[in-house]
Amino acid sequence: MIGKLTGVVDMRGPDHVLLDVRGVGYIVHVSERTLMALPGRGEVAALYTDLVVREDLMQLYGFPTLLEKEWHRVLTSVQGVGAKASLAILGALGPEGVSRAIALGDSGALRKAPGVGPKLAQRIANELKEKAPALMTVDAGPAVVAEMGAVSDAAAVAVPAQPASAKALPAQQAVPDAMSALANLGYSPSDAARAVAEAQADTPEADAPALIRAALRLLAPKG
Repeated sequence: MIGKLTGVVDMRGPDHVLLDVRGVGYIVHVSERTLMALPGRGEVAALYTDLVVREDLMQLYGFPTLLEKEWHRVLTSVQGVGAKASLAILGALGPEGVSRAIALGDSGALRKAPGVGPKLAQRIANELKEKAPALMTVDAGPAVVAEMGAVSDAAAVAVPAQPASAKALPAQQAVPDAMSALANLGYSPSDAARAVAEAQADTPEADAPALIRAALRLLAPKG
């Protein structure tokens, strides 16, 4: 199983990239969002990968973070969601957006992905709502797309990219920290996930304490 590739970008296609790893070229299919984030030709990039093997097909799919790779695995477990549809959803919403949409049961957000109709979007939201809490606690980590110049032996280099901003890592860690805190307070994973997702949708840059306070307000008995 090929779990990760680091190499020089040799060619970019409309939905894939060719990575040269020690002289071997790997065609890796990616979402539109990932393709736009990849560096240019001759530069080094690293992607987590998922290998699909069938009788008449062998394809690699690439993801900038482990969280996105995990969501791809879960999305494709839903009947009617193939790799193409999964990449479309992740490309339209990103893994954090998918987490929020499914935790909130927001099938309308899932329909923003090309080729995803109302019935399929509702099926995804219904079937995965119990899996969203666990995935929301996965630390996305910094993107592993390496934005750096070409090097003489890129295959021997595996340098993760630095976060786009100093706020990126705290924001990513806020969700799992908030989920853990709510679980410790006795809230169920599904209730915690919905509240945290709604709170983060209102204030995407909130840190963990702010998310916890906002989620607790949402979970407080009404009336």
